[in-house]
Amino acid sequence: MSPLDVLDRRRAAVTGRDADAFADLFAPDGVIELPFAGADVPDRIEGREAIRAFARAAMSAMRVDKFETLAVHRTEDPEVVIAEVLTKGAGRTDAFEGRSVQLFRIRDGGIVLLRDYTGPLRKPS
Repeated sequence: MSPLDVLDRRRAAVTGRDADAFADLFAPDGVIELPFAGADVPDRIEGREAIRAFARAAMSAMRVDKFETLAVHRTEDPEVVIAEVLTKGAGRTDAFEGRSVQLFRIRDGGIVLLRDYTGPLRKPS
């Protein structure tokens, strides 16, 4: 599975609220890093099963209606791609939209590292 295939499957898992499909994209020892996470969100999630639990909680708290990859930048390292993403959805009470830059290390079809630099969430315009 190519890095672009992985990103496509991730989009389908997120918009389909399928935490298992999302987690299964990660290597068993995969890591999500969220350097700009809010106070209630961990800044590092280690291991596929911890990612699964995190995804289940996140997907039960919000709905993502649009998860669009605006651009993908390849690097000199074939395992590393950078994606610019637009997300639109709703939490329990309010609609939101946000942009992020996400760095992926994808090895043998599995995400080894996802580092997500998400900007502030805003009300849709």
